[in-house]
Amino acid sequence: MPRILPVVLLALLVIYCLIEVAQADPDRVRALPRWLWVALIILLPGLGAIAWLVAGRPLRTQPPPKRPRAPDDDPDFLRGL
Repeated sequence: MPRILPVVLLALLVIYCLIEVAQADPDRVRALPRWLWVALIILLPGLGAIAWLVAGRPLRTQPPPKRPRAPDDDPDFLRGL
C-alpha cells in the first residue's frame, strides 16, 4: 500500500490539473497556450502539473461577472417590458 499511494496521488493531481486546464478561459491562461499545458501535464506528469499550478493557472483577482439567473433578475429585460 505505501508504494501505491504516491502513484495514486500523482494520478489525482494530473487529473485535477487536466480538468482545470480544460475549464480555464483560454484568454486568461498564463505563460503557454492551453494545448501546450495539456501536453506538458501528460508528458511530464509531476513537473507539468506543478508548473500548471504555479505558472499557468489563471489568477483569481476578480470574481467573474454575475449573470442574471432569471429574466426578472435582468435589468435589460425588465426595461424592455
